Amino acid sequence: MNEQAGLRARKKERTRQAISEAAISLFLEVGYDQVSVADVAAAAEVSKPTLFRYFPSKEDLVLHRIADHQGEWARVVRERASGESPLDALHRHFLAGLHGRDPVTGLNDHPAVLAFLGLVYSTAALRARLVRFSAQDQEALAEALGEAVATQSPDLAPRLAAGQLVAVHQVLAHENWRKIAAGRTADEVLGEAVGDADRAFHLLGAGLGGQYG
Repeated sequence: MNEQAGLRARKKERTRQAISEAAISLFLEVGYDQVSVADVAAAAEVSKPTLFRYFPSKEDLVLHRIADHQGEWARVVRERASGESPLDALHRHFLAGLHGRDPVTGLNDHPAVLAFLGLVYSTAALRARLVRFSAQDQEALAEALGEAVATQSPDLAPRLAAGQLVAVHQVLAHENWRKIAAGRTADEVLGEAVGDADRAFHLLGAGLGGQYG
């Protein structure tokens, strides 16, 4: 990439971030359903066509931060260490996210992260879009699990396993966020979060371990 192209890319990313930050600030202040795309465009000082070039829908103004993690669990399965099972790799990855305070684990007490997650969990349109993201993640993970055991795609087992794994991740993340939103710190919740994850993956292993453990 030449210098001019690099400058253009950085300018586009700054514009993208500015639009998203303006949107989330408005949504938190006024309420998601009370803010229009035109309101966001005005706050970010861009036109509506410009806004839609960066974000195809209103939901994308918020959830692009989560969309950046799409396909992550499939990647973890594919890039796992030699001899490591898919379940062990995903368990290890989730624990690393907890210790790193990754917002997708729900274990992050930064005020901006808490506000963001509260916005997502309390807004029906955003929760509905999350279901679509989860379905895409589930399909990608099922494909990776099928590859891991050399299973052809018509086999139902990888899809059943992926559905359980994605659901467990969602439950664990929401539980962590709920505890912190109630006033506890991430440090206070960490031990419980690790224990919950260990128990969840143990239960998954009891059912899935024959193929993926």
